[in-house]
Amino acid sequence: MNIRWYGHSCFLLTDENGVSILTDPCSPETGYEVKNVYCDAVTVSHDHFDHNYIKAAAGEPIIITDTGPHDVKGVRITGFPTFHDEFKGSRRGNNIMYLFELDGIRVLHAGDIGHQLTREQIADIGFVDVLLVPIGGKYTLNYIEARDFANSLRPSVVIPMHYRIPPCTIDIDDCSSFISTVRDCRIHKLNDHEASIFKNSLGEDRVLIFEPYTTN
Repeated sequence: MNIRWYGHSCFLLTDENGVSILTDPCSPETGYEVKNVYCDAVTVSHDHFDHNYIKAAAGEPIIITDTGPHDVKGVRITGFPTFHDEFKGSRRGNNIMYLFELDGIRVLHAGDIGHQLTREQIADIGFVDVLLVPIGGKYTLNYIEARDFANSLRPSVVIPMHYRIPPCTIDIDDCSSFISTVRDCRIHKLNDHEASIFKNSLGEDRVLIFEPYTTN
């Protein structure tokens, strides 16, 4: 599996057959310019401008905005209902986490989750190999809550997202506090916008820090 980060919560996941899924494409209002990304499907965790800019996708992708199971050319996608805040959505609305199964790897994109999971939710999701989790706080989990969230799912690899890094214009925290509080994990600053992850070389307790990809 190849994973590319465009910034914010926007990733492109591509399996060994070339099937690609774009997650939560963000509007240029965020400071990131994501455009002309060819993909087979787009997932949208919630209907906010920094997560629903489907104009960024090229081709004729399937647009997925609901929970439940989906199949895109052999890539299984399951949406799980959650909330954008810790008050059952009363402040910021609903959020969908998407679990992607490709090349034998289970990747969970947490969207703009704003609360911890219940035991029942954790059981429904099952094991997670790679977790994409927001850490910027203010609108989502903060860096401490994100660490606890990751510990509840026990993924092999954690990739932080939804934090402030140039050129982001949204007032959220950067990733320095998250990195400084990570314990018992190897932290890899890739200085790159993408990486290939293989089932037989996942390793354990790793944090991957990407640089955003620019289409300019």
